[in-house]
Amino acid sequence: MKRLFDLVLSALGLLALALPLLLLIWQVRRKLGSPVFFRQVRPGLRGQPFQMVKFRTMTDARGPDGQLLPDTVRLTPFGRWLRATSLDELPELWNVLKGDMSLVGPRPLLMEYLPLYTPEQARRHEVRPGITGWAQVNGRNAIGWEDKFKLDLWYVDHRSLWLDIKILWLTVKKVLLRDGISAQGEATMPKFKGTQNKVHGD
Repeated sequence: MKRLFDLVLSALGLLALALPLLLLIWQVRRKLGSPVFFRQVRPGLRGQPFQMVKFRTMTDARGPDGQLLPDTVRLTPFGRWLRATSLDELPELWNVLKGDMSLVGPRPLLMEYLPLYTPEQARRHEVRPGITGWAQVNGRNAIGWEDKFKLDLWYVDHRSLWLDIKILWLTVKKVLLRDGISAQGEATMPKFKGTQNKVHGD
């Protein structure tokens, strides 16, 4: 039922949002240049890698050493608006349609985090990652890593179609309120460095 729910809603979403998506593609290309889409390999179900696609929100500005500048510098006002409204996430509907992701589930993080998880934290990969999730409607990027993982695991253990519908509804409210977009002093969240270091972030 969950997969059917994902298939129907993602297909309808892509059809209904076709014109807004085309407008966003034009705006991203005009304001940020090419490529329009940000693609990155993330761990999916059972930790298997897949290529997640989002709208680009940052420039490729580099320092004198050729290294990319910090996210806070490369994130433009337009990119910040895309993130605040969560419009940068809309292309992930394609990932849902393909079966890489679900509408609701733990957010797919970075491949480099996989060896840092405790066995309990790694259980977040027992389900497909989601565009939104229980952690996103209970603090999003304003809560620490430990709390976020606990919320992800609570979802894994209590998931149901009705819970997914509730999370989607709460997500709409969060987006409208633009709540919990980033951690204090960060463009999004600081990197996860492992539970033993007690680092907080997304």
